[in-house]
Formats: sequence, structure tokens, C-alpha cells
Amino acid sequence: MSTSPLIKGWCPSAWRPMETGDGWLVRVRPPLGQLSQAQALALCDAAETYGNGLIELTSRANIQLRGVTEATWPPLMDFLVAHELVSADPTIEQHPQCLLAPGWQAGDDTHQLACLLQARGSELAAMPSKVGIAIDAGELAVLGDTAADFRVERAIDGGLIVRAEGHACGTPVGSIEAAFEHLIRLTHWFVESGGNDAGRMQRHKVPLPAWSPAKMRPASACAMVNATQGAVLALGKYQAGMVYGLPFGRATAAALRASVTPAAVSHVRVTPWRRLWVKGASGPVEGLISDNQDTRLLMDACPGAPYCAQASVATQPLAKRVAPDVKRHSVHISGCAKGCARRSSADVCLVGQAGRFNLIVKGDAQSTPVKIGLTETEVVEYLESLGALYV
Repeated sequence: MSTSPLIKGWCPSAWRPMETGDGWLVRVRPPLGQLSQAQALALCDAAETYGNGLIELTSRANIQLRGVTEATWPPLMDFLVAHELVSADPTIEQHPQCLLAPGWQAGDDTHQLACLLQARGSELAAMPSKVGIAIDAGELAVLGDTAADFRVERAIDGGLIVRAEGHACGTPVGSIEAAFEHLIRLTHWFVESGGNDAGRMQRHKVPLPAWSPAKMRPASACAMVNATQGAVLALGKYQAGMVYGLPFGRATAAALRASVTPAAVSHVRVTPWRRLWVKGASGPVEGLISDNQDTRLLMDACPGAPYCAQASVATQPLAKRVAPDVKRHSVHISGCAKGCARRSSADVCLVGQAGRFNLIVKGDAQSTPVKIGLTETEVVEYLESLGALYV
């Protein structure tokens, strides 16, 4: 019997939940990647009332509620719509995922383009649910390592470009409106040229149309050292609030509620790095990470069993067991060969198969393992013998 994981080929949403090991998974896409304090508190209430109290952040800055049931889903949807967390029109949720650089300011190019897409998203071509758009129009590109199929970025000459994933350069456009129109046209070309069969732009090997030449490079990314610039938000306190990390992308509703309850909190920005930027927060919260030296930040772990029906191993307990001894190497723990939770290779990758772990060094979940069939204890012992985590 095959042990290959089931690839469903679509992403869950609020109106189309996905059945998992712990019930239905409901994914919420915060409008413009931002929640008001009231909306953040409402999500915590929703997780506890209609789910199992766990909240997850995805690599596309989405929020997932777990443990929803067939009986609790209808009232959950009424609740989410009432708090303007989900559109009452299911077709709106079918529009491509739009990911914003978290440091956007009201009225800047990123915000203006996002508002255009929000208002006129129906003009985009109908594409597979995994297709996404990154709006990264700040001074420097910060979303280069995040999953997207089409990108609007700042070019090296300071102008705007629209870039298709898989191409190092993009097409210069003269304005926000021109960027939007070009993006619309490019999505229709994608569909008309067979892109839906490929599923993602990265896999679509058809040459770009003549009207969309890839000739301008995006501005180089930088390391994010504060809450408005760079690639990854550093954790801790800022003048504008706190940046918290979620351990392995997950936290309890109670922990999140504690971070957003203070009266000074105005809103929350959701990032693709499993971190929340809480405007107005002022201190650490139990259950969230606020220390940049926390070794859990070096690790990616999928939900694993029993939360995911595809996983044959529990990933979270092993991640917690190994985390204190990780020094500087990246570690990815995946419950199956799908390799969820991390796109790129890791120094150490542990993949579940038939209730045991396969160990891969400097590779991803699809790479050839150096050891197979390890128990959790054997994994720890083997890593200790290699010194892989303790350098």
C-alpha cells in the first residue's frame, strides 16, 4: 500500500474548510493583512467557542482556526461575517490571495494597490486557489522568500515593476494604476496560455508575452532590523508596539488574547513569518515569543498528528524537545513527505513515515534521508552523536 501523502491541490478558506485530523480547518484572510483590536479579540473568541482554542499563522499571513465541526461551522461563519473578518459573498474569498509587505503605511503605494485589488478583484482571471499575489512596493523588496505567483515590487531604479514568479526581472510600469492594469492582464495571459494546468506560475514554462518583458530587476532585499524595513521583523518592543512570534506558528487563543487586550492596542499586523506586530502592546506575553535568541525561531514544524490526517507522527512534541539544544542550524519537522511549514531546504529535516522519522541533512522533505525509521528518542540520540544541532 502506498505511503505517499494525499496532495489535495487546493487551499482551505473560510467558505471552503478542509477536513483534518482534529476537525475542520478554517482559514481567515485578514483584510489588508490587518486586524483591529476588536477583530483580533473576536478571533480569539471564535477559536474557543467554535474550535479547539488553537490559532495558527501561515506563511501567507493567514490565520487558521482548528477543531471546527460540521455543527459549529455555520454559526462560526455568521460570527466571522458579523465581525468583517470574512466576506458574506463566498466568491470574494475565491479571489487570489493578496500578501502585503507588513510595513505598509496608509496611502503608500503598497496600500493603494492593495485597495485597488480589494475593490476590483473580480477583474482578475479565475486561477487555482494556491495562486497568490505579493504587493511589495516599499523602498526594498521584503517578500522575496514568501510564496507568490505575481509580484508588484520596487525596481532598482526606484520605479515599480510587475514580476512573474520564476523570472528574475519584471516589467516596468509607470504608476499604481498601470501596475494594477498590467497585473490584471498578466493573470488572464496566465490562464489563456495554460497556466491553470501548471497550477503555479513557477511551474508555467511558457515564455512571457511580448507586452510583458522581464527586463528590470527588483530592489535588493535587506535584513529587517525594525518594524518598518527589511525581510523579517525582529521580535521585541518598538516605539509602535511589540512583535511576537508564535511557537512553530501556533498559539492558544488565550495567549493571543493577552497580547491584544491592553487598552493601548489599536490594531495587529499579520506577517508571513509567523509573527504578529501588535500596535500599542508593551511587554512579553506567556505563550508567545518575544526574545530573538529563542531557538524555536530556527525551527519549522507542521501541525503533525493528531492534528493533520496526513501525518503519521506527532511533530510538535519532538520540536519542543529538540528546541532548547538548537544553536544556529535550521530544523524542519514534517509529519509527512509533503513538507508543510517550510518551502526551502533545512540543515536538518525530519520527515514522518509510517509512525517513524526519516532524517535528512541539508535538504527538504523530498530529499534522500541519511537515516530512516527512527523513533523520537533515536532522533535525539542520533543528532547528539552528529553534533548537528549543538555547533
